[in-house]
Amino acid sequence: MNKQEKVVKLLIEKGYTISFAESCTGGKAAAAIVDVADASKVLNASFVTYANEAKERFANVSKDTLEKHGAVSEETAYEMASGVAKTAGANVGVGITGIAGPTGGTKEKPVGTVCFGYSINGTVKTETVYFGNLGRNNVRNKSVEHVMDMLIEMI
Repeated sequence: MNKQEKVVKLLIEKGYTISFAESCTGGKAAAAIVDVADASKVLNASFVTYANEAKERFANVSKDTLEKHGAVSEETAYEMASGVAKTAGANVGVGITGIAGPTGGTKEKPVGTVCFGYSINGTVKTETVYFGNLGRNNVRNKSVEHVMDMLIEMI
């Protein structure tokens, strides 16, 4: 059983639904869940919130948070996770925002930095992971893999 199959199985066992607000992963996390046959039992809606305006509109990220902390921050990931769960009426909300590259990095937030938020029944945890400058798609794929590992651990 692969990771996303395990996540879907755990969600079904708990009677939970899941939604994603994805920036740098561009829908890959939701697509990984959709790859599983019983995805329709757990996935109602997810959003690719690439632009700041989309983060505000679909994931309820405040303009203030984006201005103070930036799109790539644990604060934004926190609001993305809790906001998408609320918007979609899901038990589990996941926010993913980062710098996949090859450009866009800074000294403080180099290429390969990804911030994650996980909201499970209103309890939110965040983390920042530095995957390294592995190339755009490798950072995106590693981010999705990391999310599946964390969901298995947390659900």
